[in-house]
Amino acid sequence: MLVVGVSGSPRKAGNTEFLLNEALAVARERGFETEYIHCSELKIDFCTDCGDCSKGKPCPKEDDVARVLAALEKSDGIIVASPVYFGSITAQLKAIFDRTIQLRRQNFKLKNKVGCAITVGGSRNGGQEKALETVHAWMHIHGMVVVGDDSHFGGIAVRPAAEDRIGRKTVVSSANKLCDLLEKMEMMGGCWKGE
Repeated sequence: MLVVGVSGSPRKAGNTEFLLNEALAVARERGFETEYIHCSELKIDFCTDCGDCSKGKPCPKEDDVARVLAALEKSDGIIVASPVYFGSITAQLKAIFDRTIQLRRQNFKLKNKVGCAITVGGSRNGGQEKALETVHAWMHIHGMVVVGDDSHFGGIAVRPAAEDRIGRKTVVSSANKLCDLLEKMEMMGGCWKGE
């Protein structure tokens, strides 16, 4: 099974990537394949709702979105991480979310995939839960199954993430919960995917 991690940070090698690497390491240790999508390495234009995807056509914009959509579609689990920008996710991540409308309009291709979210901010109450809400809303609109950590909404950390023991624990717990559910679904023999 494949777990895809999406880093919504426009910066390379920052706190968001550090936390997402920890989450994906959990999945790898548990025997999952992983793939990493870095917003910092992508050119993604904004959605203009041209309607082509409603007609079964691919998006006419010439950027990196096809690669992102292919990775999300083939995944079993998706972990989305974002720094908090003014109480929400980054513009780069929102652009990706908007462009995934094609997957929804063309037979809900993310439906029943398992998802969790990680956010990191400048203080313990720095908007992380609001950013998590935004990620969770995107997942719910696609019909995904959303998990958090053992007792909260997901991975919530503060900068510098490497020094935030409490936050890192929520990230690891969220990744483990995602893996737990994927394993349980697999044991059900694919009936959860409608197979």
